[in-house]
Amino acid sequence: MTAVHGRAGSLISRITGRQVTNSMSAQRMTLESGKSLGRSSLARAARSLRLAAGLIALAIPLSGCGTGALWDKFTQKDDTFNEEPADKLYNEGLYLMNQRKDLKAASKKFEEVDRQHPYSDWARKSLLMSAYSFYNAGDYDSCIGAATRYVTLHPGSADAAYAQYLIAASHYDQIPDISRDQGRTEKAIAALEEVIRKYPTSEYANSAKAKLEGARDQLAGKEMDVGRYYMERRDYTAAINRFKTVVTRYQTTRHVEEALARLTEAYMAIGIVGEAQTAAAVLGHNFPDSRWYKDAYNLVKSGGLEPSENKGSYISRAFKKLGLG
Repeated sequence: MTAVHGRAGSLISRITGRQVTNSMSAQRMTLESGKSLGRSSLARAARSLRLAAGLIALAIPLSGCGTGALWDKFTQKDDTFNEEPADKLYNEGLYLMNQRKDLKAASKKFEEVDRQHPYSDWARKSLLMSAYSFYNAGDYDSCIGAATRYVTLHPGSADAAYAQYLIAASHYDQIPDISRDQGRTEKAIAALEEVIRKYPTSEYANSAKAKLEGARDQLAGKEMDVGRYYMERRDYTAAINRFKTVVTRYQTTRHVEEALARLTEAYMAIGIVGEAQTAAAVLGHNFPDSRWYKDAYNLVKSGGLEPSENKGSYISRAFKKLGLG
């Protein structure tokens, strides 16, 4: 601080010294050259005085006790950022993930590659590994974010199929039980269908198909759960709408047998025997050994009827469409 103040004082002395010299020269020039040069010399002296006053004003606050830290901020070297080689960061991430099983630390290393070397091939690889680390750590939202970014930035990459699969798997692993909202299930279905549609020949397509059936089964289970609720309250129309959804949209799930039996029961209850007979007939044709068929058959017989399929019924058309009827 003394040095700062000393440098300012030395500068001021040189300036004021020049001012005195200029004044003496002005006197000699006045005798030789007249009043006009005198006025010019006085103007220059006034400017020098103003500059000196400004430097004094600057030097006074710098002489305070708290200015050391301020000066240090201007003079210190910024060593907060040290760039490291991309391959080194990437391999450290692999080590943390595979050997140390520290998935959180590994993902940070992979993210650091992307931050320090954003346009390198290491950054592309690290983005995918970051998504993978997040998935294994159960941080599904972060996995979805990283994998989505990968697919957006590198849609033609050979690993794009895997990134899309990670998105789907993250949604799938968060599917709740049927008593809760199935928004996650619907997102999982959409993402899984995207894998199958975009990458039908990839190694992830078959796994996506299997998960898709599981997700569809979950939605069918939700419809059945609500349908049973309405049946217990004898709200047969509301129940039929739920079972109809299972029959028309989720014919390949394990819930379709019960849905056909429940439709037989509900239609018999409200007197629409034609649809009841069709539901029982389709159930018997596709699942002859099902216990649900035995219940539906006995229910129709109790009304003096036989299972009989109406080819124009939505029930029959739904199974014909899949080649099941």
